[in-house]
Amino acid sequence: MMTELEKYYNKFNEEKRLQSRHGQVEFLTSMKYIHTYLDNDKTKKILDVGAGTGRYSVALAEEGYDVTAVELVKYNLGILKAKKSNVKSYQGNALKLSRFEQDSFDVTLLLGPMYHLHTEEEQLKALSEASRVTKRNGVIFVAYCMNEYSVLTYGFKENHIKESLAQGKLSEDFQILSEEKDLYHYMRLEKINGLNEKAGLMRIKLVSPDGPSDFMRPTLNAMDEETFQLFMHYHLSVCERADLVGAGSHTLDILRNTKQKEN
Repeated sequence: MMTELEKYYNKFNEEKRLQSRHGQVEFLTSMKYIHTYLDNDKTKKILDVGAGTGRYSVALAEEGYDVTAVELVKYNLGILKAKKSNVKSYQGNALKLSRFEQDSFDVTLLLGPMYHLHTEEEQLKALSEASRVTKRNGVIFVAYCMNEYSVLTYGFKENHIKESLAQGKLSEDFQILSEEKDLYHYMRLEKINGLNEKAGLMRIKLVSPDGPSDFMRPTLNAMDEETFQLFMHYHLSVCERADLVGAGSHTLDILRNTKQKEN
């Protein structure tokens, strides 16, 4: 039986989102940091967990990297495979990467799965599996959907705040209380910090890959190319600022895999 998540992504145009101006901000920023830790070393092996339609996987494979992709949704996986890239792609789940041996990859990307994992147990399992298949001192990139963006847009901008409170979708301190049927799970920085501590992973950097771009989509779309490049220059200059990271729609947590492993 098709899950609600699969039904959602069968209709959602992920390709169009990532090619939009606000999607480009997220993609270009994430790629900047991925490239930093790949250091142009084409011997490094990359695992993209929750690869979607292959926006990152295919781009990195075209640069000459050895890339393996895992995607849960068959529809997305079909689009990825249709691109005829050198990406080795499989259907799979972030919670069970058993097809891969311990210490198989230098860099592991979790740029989608944590959006849809609702319990701490599942989140820790995904981090544990990523850690297991990543080499010691390798790098793990983890993306999260952020709480405040959704409260401000869906809650206040789209005027659902009162009904959300009345229906128990928000706590008194405005934490979104999502369930599995809601598909997306929203985080605050203190919860992300707590996950890392429990998972035994060391943060290198925490950045805002999209910054204010999701709040200003019409403005970005109206920019000429020169102005958009100036915006990207501005964004990249501030995306690590701690006072801005939690306000965007996503965060990108860059982690060093220092966890001790069992032989």
